[in-house]
Amino acid sequence: MSLKASIRLALALTVIMGGMSQAQDTPAPGAAAGTEDPYLWLEDIHGARAMDWVKAQNTITQKQFADNSKFMHSRDRILEVLDSDARIPYVERRGEYLYNFWQDKAHPRGLWRRTTLEEYRKSEPTWEVLLDIDALNKVEGKRWVFKASDCLKPDYQRCLLQLSPDGGDAVEVREFDIPTKSFVKDGFRLPAAKTQVGWIDDDHIYVGTDFGPGSMTTSSYPRIAKVWKRGTPLSAATTVYEGKMEDLSVSAYHDRTPGFERDFVSVTHDFFHSDTYQLKDGKLIHLEVPTDAANVDAHREWLLVQLRTAWTVEGVTYPSGALIAAKFDDFLAGKRQFTTLFVPDEHTALSSYSWTRHHLILDMMDDVKSRLDVLTPKADDHWAREEMPGAPKFSTVLVDTDPDHSDEYWLIVTGFLTPTSLERGVLGESRAQVLKQSPAFFDASKFEVSQHFVASKDGTKVPYFEIAPKNIKLDGSHPTLLYGYGGFEVSLQPFYSGSIGRSWLERGGVYVIANIRGGGEYGPRWHQAALQANRLRAYEDFSAVADDLIKRGMTSPGHLGAEGGSNGGLLMGNMLTLYPQLFGAIACEVPLLDMKRYVHLSAGASWIAEYGNPDDPKQWDFIKTFSPYQNVKSDVSYPPVLFYTTTSDDRVGPVQARKMAARMEGMGHRNVWFFENTEGGHGAGADNKQSAYMHALAYEFLWDRLK
Repeated sequence: MSLKASIRLALALTVIMGGMSQAQDTPAPGAAAGTEDPYLWLEDIHGARAMDWVKAQNTITQKQFADNSKFMHSRDRILEVLDSDARIPYVERRGEYLYNFWQDKAHPRGLWRRTTLEEYRKSEPTWEVLLDIDALNKVEGKRWVFKASDCLKPDYQRCLLQLSPDGGDAVEVREFDIPTKSFVKDGFRLPAAKTQVGWIDDDHIYVGTDFGPGSMTTSSYPRIAKVWKRGTPLSAATTVYEGKMEDLSVSAYHDRTPGFERDFVSVTHDFFHSDTYQLKDGKLIHLEVPTDAANVDAHREWLLVQLRTAWTVEGVTYPSGALIAAKFDDFLAGKRQFTTLFVPDEHTALSSYSWTRHHLILDMMDDVKSRLDVLTPKADDHWAREEMPGAPKFSTVLVDTDPDHSDEYWLIVTGFLTPTSLERGVLGESRAQVLKQSPAFFDASKFEVSQHFVASKDGTKVPYFEIAPKNIKLDGSHPTLLYGYGGFEVSLQPFYSGSIGRSWLERGGVYVIANIRGGGEYGPRWHQAALQANRLRAYEDFSAVADDLIKRGMTSPGHLGAEGGSNGGLLMGNMLTLYPQLFGAIACEVPLLDMKRYVHLSAGASWIAEYGNPDDPKQWDFIKTFSPYQNVKSDVSYPPVLFYTTTSDDRVGPVQARKMAARMEGMGHRNVWFFENTEGGHGAGADNKQSAYMHALAYEFLWDRLK
């Protein structure tokens, strides 16, 4: 079970690759003679010339927006939220203990700690500190950022910890002993790389890492999965599976569920296609399900398949977006009888599902708002269904469970104006009760939430959420911030943010989230509608929301700002270049922008399934229509724009934001601003102080230009 401190607004670019240097005069692949990119030197991520440019840009931006009392007040108010001792300490159950990672003012890099459920029920639990990352950094002279832990069931005495040297996705792996609270001498240890590890038993782990030249895919994920035995060198690890260079990644994992111990190999070909194998007696048994299935999940006696496209098998067609179930052993024996557990409709999609010991909880979105059902398999393969008590209006409920620990379940309930609560219950024994409640970081009584629908260019109705002061006068005067993502099946659902409340709403601003196509708000169909050659649909949706806000009188172009990061940064780049007349300012964060070279930068090769391959001339014909770096012009008036990124971002990388800012400035555009943090990876902050700085910078820039 893994409960996280924020809802699933995580950026969707989850495949990772380190940036590569390019010589200044290297032509872009496929470029004709005489069309070389003059800013290729900025692709040398840590090069002296590039870093000097970054430092100069940072100085200009800081002087304009950060060297004043308003910025400091905003930053400090956000930091109060991030460092607050009243925040919910989200936990992960492992056996009888609840584990938590905690960062605050006294512990900026954090404490890894645990407590019991009895203690956790108290207003101020007593925590047992297992590892102090700040103390570790002091001893080792490092700047480690804690990333993850994997502890060996069922005793949870030994753990594999992942530590990033700079907040990026490359991690060092070390074995840690819980009883002694120390790293295991001569235990499992791997140098920093984009590594995947998992326990098999006390003396063996599965590992995928950089074994040397040719061992990583072109997306820089592990290409080879091996078994590594304790006490032997990594070079002696035994290969389980080798993928192709063009695959996205290969991984292996062991299911330790008593009575259902199984081993699996997953071969991910791209973001939306993969093959799963059971590894049994040294042989690979292919699970013959569609390669584009969103999930293939073996749990105890069951096999669950979540479909992206319709699947016809033995005369029965299961629709796109459906969740179906079969007995695992029957499926391996060749039977193809499935029970349909969920079918989407025009308004409803499956967000996720979670197993408890005896039940399955479905987390569904009904017009982007949460609804939960509990399913229980019966002896005759019939599944009983019961609706779980509903969530508040305009809210999101996240479910987490530990199927090894009875029928316990945990709920995170959050909404735009409702401080997040953490609830715990046991199916069949007790309904969920609130264990922790986040404080209110701003006065929500002054605001109201509404949901609107607008027709996009092709007539598709697109929803958006609006948080605005009550009884607001629709005179077009209100600073309005429009946020979007629109890619990789990521859904933007209601969530509570003290930072947004303090930095935007309390000032009198209006905050809007657009649920555009490319996301997963209405299941696979919503995502697939904006793939590759249809990418412009996402941008048409976002511009339609912007138009509607203006037509309704909520705001006007001079008061309307837009913000997005990662794939949402590409969205911002296209708002800038395709719809500059709609916006008064744009914040473009850790973005993709150069879609001609994106497959050769950082993790770009892994996103071809989403955007297409620009090295194929036929595909470049449609990709160039949404490539901001190529589409920016010298004779167009653009709104003020802030690009921010991080040097240590090893997913998208800092290169594209650098080049776009430099190109616009080179064309003579004013009001182009750039800032690059050195640490923090794709999340833009290695600790709360850095995160507060970056958020405050964006809000101050936007408010300054839109007020």
